[in-house]
This record gives sequence, structure tokens and C-alpha cells, in this order.
Amino acid sequence: MLMDDRGVAQRVFEHMERGTTDASETLWREPVANYRSQPRLEAELAVLRRLPVPFCPSAALPEPGSYLAREAAGTPLFAVRGADGVTRAFRNACRHRGMSVASGAGCVKAFACRYHGWTYGLDGALKHVPHEDGFPGLDRAQHGLVPVSAREAGGLVWVAQDPRPGDLDALAGLPELVGPEQRPFASREILVPANWKIFLEGFLEGYHIKTTHPTSFLPFGFDNLNVIEYFGRNSRVTFPFQRIAKLRELPPEQWRVGGAVTFVYHLFPNALVTVLSHHTVVIALEPVSLSETRLVTYLLSNRPASDPGAAADAQRDAEFVNQTGGAEDAAMVAGIQRSITSGANEFFTYGRWEGAIAHFHRELDRLLG
Repeated sequence: MLMDDRGVAQRVFEHMERGTTDASETLWREPVANYRSQPRLEAELAVLRRLPVPFCPSAALPEPGSYLAREAAGTPLFAVRGADGVTRAFRNACRHRGMSVASGAGCVKAFACRYHGWTYGLDGALKHVPHEDGFPGLDRAQHGLVPVSAREAGGLVWVAQDPRPGDLDALAGLPELVGPEQRPFASREILVPANWKIFLEGFLEGYHIKTTHPTSFLPFGFDNLNVIEYFGRNSRVTFPFQRIAKLRELPPEQWRVGGAVTFVYHLFPNALVTVLSHHTVVIALEPVSLSETRLVTYLLSNRPASDPGAAADAQRDAEFVNQTGGAEDAAMVAGIQRSITSGANEFFTYGRWEGAIAHFHRELDRLLG
């Protein structure tokens, strides 16, 4: 169970008074070979295909026929909201000759293959085959789009390509991560020159704030002060701003930490939701190779579209993060990737201030056996 705003604020105040931060009991040593092994990467990809993982915000599919297509764990997929309001996901391949039937994002009444025109309904059923008499005995019911498991939880669309019994149960009781009134205002995909785990790790600790972000984040925040919580395989790391101290002027029952902290939710294994002052970012880390990651991001305003200043505030917030701290973090992970073949380290050592990283590796090791 995650703490409410009052609990988070109280924990931050205690750390401010003591000069402390949340700490794990032990160190964690992760073999560098686990970042360089192709069999290990293939096993990790199998985990990403098995477990439910965030595919996009629910708000990216606002109405029947809204769809979004991308690769997840190397598999072309798309999600679509049906005429009944239910979100479904399919392998993005025509059942005739395998051409993709969806590209990018949009809103349609049906999906028609651009190669030969085979057409599918929003529920994936095969509806039309041009010159169907050339396919004697074709059973349309057996040639619909191939589904994958899809559910909505916490304001996100989750997909599981090869789930085992019980895997989807992990979504029960998930906290609200993206609110129903939040609206996307941007999305992008970029290729990052680093292993997906190296990129992920940079989000899960504040030990680097003073040295990596001395003029961007540090003037507004703290050096190595975080609140770390776990829920199942997932975690939440709280990065407080100095302005949280103003809450002490209010009675505890009025403490609201929105705008006074950044929440970073790690949704095991490869997704993040970062809740900043004016916008929220949903991030999927898609491994491309041992040294490359496709970074898929969706940006949403934290305030309803009806708020006249919401869009401008969200855009300004996003530009500051991307152009300052985001660029600094990207330089760090690229530097680690460049030196990972140096032979200097047999293990990477994660200290007691980096417990969320250890939690991630521990859970991944358990799944990989």
C-alpha cells in the first residue's frame, strides 16, 4: 500500500530534519555480464512479452475506433477501442500475407490491409476479402486478427503477449497513475544508445542529483533525499522539491504534495510514469539490442483541457525537464554504455540509497530463475 500525501510529506520532513534518506538494508551487486549477454537479453525480452506491460495511456484511445500501433518487446502490435468501449490489442499482421494493418495512431471504422484490401472490424474479425471466390473454403472466423491480452488499469492500457495463469492478476488494486481528465499533448519515439536497464536505473535514485544536475534540478530539490516505496514488483520513488516545506504552515490534514514532489513510478519491468509539477510522462523502454533502447514516451497535462493555462504550463514544464535534467541524464547513461566493455568492473555496486534499483534486479532475477 502506497502512502497518502500526508504520509509522504511527513516522511520527507523527517528526512529534512535529520539529513537522511530512505535506505535499504544491504548493497546489491549486479554482474556487468548481465548487460552484455545476448542470451540474457533474449530471456529479458521473453519476460517483457509474458508480463502485462503498459502500452499507452488510456487517454490515447479516447473514442471508439481510436487506435495506436507500435512495437512492444520487438513485436508489432496495436491497441484499439472498440465500438463497445472495450480496448483490445492485436498482433499487427494481416492474416493473408502478413502486412501490417495499422500504422501510427488515428481513428478508423475498420482496418484495411494496404496490400490486398483484406478488412477487419474493430473487434479483429475478418469482414471483407476482395475477390473472395479465389479463396475457396476460406473460413473467415479462423482468419481474424490475432489478439493479445489487453486490460485497462490505473489509467493505462496494458498488454501481455504470452501471459501465464495469474500474470494479469498483478493489475488488481493498481493505484491511479493517469487521471481520467488528463489529456495527451505529445508523444515521441527516439533511439537511446544504451542498454534498457542502464537507462531505467537513472530514474530510480536521487544519489546523483548533486553531481549530475547541479544547476538544473538541485537548486529546486535536495541532494540524496528520497522516499522509496514498493508495491509488488513495482516501486515509487519520491523526489521532493524544497517548496514542500511550505506545507508545514498548514495543518497535516491539508497537506497535498502535488507540485511539491516528483513521483517516479517504476512499473515492472520496463515502464515508468513520472508525475511532475504540470505534466505526466508515460515511458516504455523497448530493448532493441544490448546497446540500444527505443524510448517511447507519452506526455499528458496534469490539468483538464478546460483549464485555459493547462497546455502552456505542461509544455513549459516538459521543455525544462527535457532540455536540462533529461539531457544530463541521457549523457550519463550513454557514458556508462560506452565504458561497459572497458573490463574495469565485474559488478556494478548499488548502495543503500539505491534500493529501488536493487528491487528491480532482484525481481527480474527471480523471474529468470
